[in-house]
Amino acid sequence: MPHYLLSAHSVEGEARQPMTDEEMKEISMRVGALEDEMKSAGAFVFGGRLHQPDAATVVRVSDGQVLTTDGPFAETKEHLGGFYIIEADDFDAALSWASKTADCVHTAIEVRAFWDQREG
Repeated sequence: MPHYLLSAHSVEGEARQPMTDEEMKEISMRVGALEDEMKSAGAFVFGGRLHQPDAATVVRVSDGQVLTTDGPFAETKEHLGGFYIIEADDFDAALSWASKTADCVHTAIEVRAFWDQREG
């Protein structure tokens, strides 16, 4: 069965009203219910929320030397905030999970299929 990445992106400095504790609890409950639904449908493979991009470290190898730098790979205001890896029968099924996710976390969700080595 094909695997898909459902990724949630955030925009640094984007104007948003801060959430109340009650709103945070509500979203947490909705995310938990969505994950339970994904698991019971056999779609859930893995998911996670990421730390802020300034906590990232980039590793490169140049002339056999390992170089590390602080911060995100790309200097941009947009960053990956979290993701799910799911199994779905087809792209339309993945889009259905993405729409439920977008509704749950109130942000756009990008859907990308994993490359299947058997495809060539």
